[in-house]
Amino acid sequence: METFLIKAVQLMLAFAILVTFHEFGHYLFSRIFGVRVEKFYLFFNPWFTLFKYKPKRKDNNPNKSSWRDTEYGIGWLPLGGYVKIAGMIDESMDKEQMQKPAQPWEFRSKPALQRLLIMVAGVVFNFILAIIIYASIVFSWGEEFIRFRDATQGMEYSEAAHNVGFQDGDIPLFADGDILEYPSNDVMLKMVMAKQVNVLRNSNDTVSINIPEDFAFRIENETRDNKFFMYYSIPVVVSEIEKGKGAAEAGLLKGDQIVSVNNTPTASFSKFTKELMAHKGETVGIQYLRNNKLQNSDIKISEGGKIGIMLTPISDIYPVEYVKYSFLESIPRGIEMGVDKLVGYVSQMKLIFTKEGAQSIGGFGAIGNIFPETWDWLQFWNITAFLSVILAFMNILPIPALDGGHVFFLLYEIITRRQPSEKFLEYAQMAGMAFLFALLIYANGNDIYRFFFK
Repeated sequence: METFLIKAVQLMLAFAILVTFHEFGHYLFSRIFGVRVEKFYLFFNPWFTLFKYKPKRKDNNPNKSSWRDTEYGIGWLPLGGYVKIAGMIDESMDKEQMQKPAQPWEFRSKPALQRLLIMVAGVVFNFILAIIIYASIVFSWGEEFIRFRDATQGMEYSEAAHNVGFQDGDIPLFADGDILEYPSNDVMLKMVMAKQVNVLRNSNDTVSINIPEDFAFRIENETRDNKFFMYYSIPVVVSEIEKGKGAAEAGLLKGDQIVSVNNTPTASFSKFTKELMAHKGETVGIQYLRNNKLQNSDIKISEGGKIGIMLTPISDIYPVEYVKYSFLESIPRGIEMGVDKLVGYVSQMKLIFTKEGAQSIGGFGAIGNIFPETWDWLQFWNITAFLSVILAFMNILPIPALDGGHVFFLLYEIITRRQPSEKFLEYAQMAGMAFLFALLIYANGNDIYRFFFK
């Protein structure tokens, strides 16, 4: 229950930030062009409102637009938010207002280019927000990473990765010819989405691995079970020893590297723990390196699969590179990270139009589940920035009821110099809302199905 609440709070806070910034983009450009904004709400407010504030006007000029024209509020349904722009056909479906003569402070009275800028402002602001967050992250925390070539034991891979040809110990080199190296973004995404990945195997062999089209879905299914596509292979090097436990009785010392348990090689921590669990409560033989010399000993494994050691952290085994950014340096890095995230996300969209892609669509449960189980500001801001990129892209899709739908019709008007009729726009808005509502039900239905049956 505590884990659920932590994830839920993170999701709601992220949504609040993203929605407020998005709608502020529409609000700001509406104000710049003298368009009246009647409402500015965080979250939706069908039937009732948690909080609202309507400033009093200081003048009675009906033709003048002011921030005091806007009712500011917080709704109770945390599924988004909105601004109600006067003279615009939107989700409010305010037909009564649209039947009246157009006023100079209304959206429909403004030139098409100004209306276009008002509509794209929300998307642009979301992408700017992502850049700001990424730049703030690298400025505040810097970037810390281990280069693949420095991880001499290579990587460990999931079952799905093994099935397509990866082997534990492989060191990633290229994905479709592009160098795979940190601190570039989405190294693993590039591998998953590539047609071919080249790895270094056994220290000197370069191997090409063909990646099937459905590989991303295989990896996604594993991710839901908290399995990672790949991670650094960490050798079992003893850091501390607990008195009275198996390791102390076997004579292990700090710095010893355990290389086998019960004659089974344990080059990595994951293989080591697997062998310990397989021999719980038993006394087995182990081999370890001490001063580069191989030694043998018998060791007692507890009923819980432990021998009483602490491991040397990965940062003490492989060289860790740390990049610190000044304020000015963080800006281009933030832009680079935002663009990389956008390009990576767009490249995945083609997968949505497959059977597996449709089944992978998730709703609020899937989104909330990507947040960590414990509060971590670095992870929170990284996820929020990524969601901001997603929100920007999804909103610009040419679907009526989304910003992209309005942009599409405005581009049509600018090119043809013909404005679609208000009746057509009303029907398009209703069709778009019906589609989005159906998609919302389907996505959250997938979450429910996966929760109960998978």
